[in-house]
Amino acid sequence: MTTSVHQLDDGAWISVNDTRVMPVSNLWRLRDHDFCRCDLADVLAEGFVEVGVDVSNVEARIAGQCIICGASGVTGWLRMGAVDPETDEFRAVVPNSVHQPCLPSR
Repeated sequence: MTTSVHQLDDGAWISVNDTRVMPVSNLWRLRDHDFCRCDLADVLAEGFVEVGVDVSNVEARIAGQCIICGASGVTGWLRMGAVDPETDEFRAVVPNSVHQPCLPSR
């Protein structure tokens, strides 16, 4: 099955298979990142700048600001969730969990 992934409303939402699944206003906790100098960054998402699919994983790069140090920038690729290949159902990650950017595969 093909998974359709898009940014909607100027990067405010991610749509998977024509359903809004992830809003931009979440706080993302990042470890092992290059977003800022914080060991554990708390990045307030301001917009999705790129979205893509890697096998069944939906990934995105987020523009935002670290609320700890104030740095602004764009994250590496973060996993937003996965699409079950049998049911085509999207299962989102928990944004306020601790995340590690994916290795660049694009």
